[in-house]
Amino acid sequence: MMQQERIQALGDELYEALRAGRTLPPLTDRESGITIEDAYHISQRMVERRVQADGETIVGKKIGVTSKPVQEMLGVFQPDFGFLTDAMEYPDGAAIPVAGNLIQPRAEGEIAFRLKRDLAGPGVTEQDVLDATATIMPCFEIVDSRIDDWQIKIEDTVADNASCGVYVLGGNEVDPRDFDLPNLKMTIFKNGEYHSEGLGSAVQGNPLTAVAWLANTLGEFGIPFRAGEVILSGSLAPLIPVVAGDRMALEIEGVGGCSCSFV
Repeated sequence: MMQQERIQALGDELYEALRAGRTLPPLTDRESGITIEDAYHISQRMVERRVQADGETIVGKKIGVTSKPVQEMLGVFQPDFGFLTDAMEYPDGAAIPVAGNLIQPRAEGEIAFRLKRDLAGPGVTEQDVLDATATIMPCFEIVDSRIDDWQIKIEDTVADNASCGVYVLGGNEVDPRDFDLPNLKMTIFKNGEYHSEGLGSAVQGNPLTAVAWLANTLGEFGIPFRAGEVILSGSLAPLIPVVAGDRMALEIEGVGGCSCSFV
């Protein structure tokens, strides 16, 4: 276990990189013995700074690096997990500033869950997730890394709050019980042209499986899901680099769409 002083120092370093809009060398290059548990505690320190210094509120959780295309793109072969704050959320159709806000952003098309009751691991099943979910909706997560050139291992991205940037929730929320979640088809467009597509099954075979995994993983750290929180379940397609001037849109068959632009 890493010393508490070192955990705090690295969490502070990541927070300051976030606020300065700069990147850092990978933690895994500097801390040979770093574990995922260490990384999680570093992330908690980083998020704690956002809450205490900036007045942000935790409004949800996210799972990332769940699909094979994303794992292969990043060279990270297990999921990561992090916290969402109110300052990260943008409305459907938002114009998202890049300068001073994002460093090396990439867009992910996802299915987001809104909970109607608390949920705490261990032992959470897919049915438990379904029972605790009020609605699902289309979502763009704009991931961003405070690590140089996305040169991350699993410990780097967990420490960096799962490479959270910002996220956009689609305006249409539906009852997940009305849909076959593994077979939901998402189509993604960049600058008005078809870019890629994916199915709900891209995330661990079923988005419910991914959310249950996250509930159980966070349960090991004593962190529950809370009623009203939003849970991002992971990208259905490869990550898409974006810059100022780009426009992103997606459509999930039968569910609705989501869009944003970058300025």
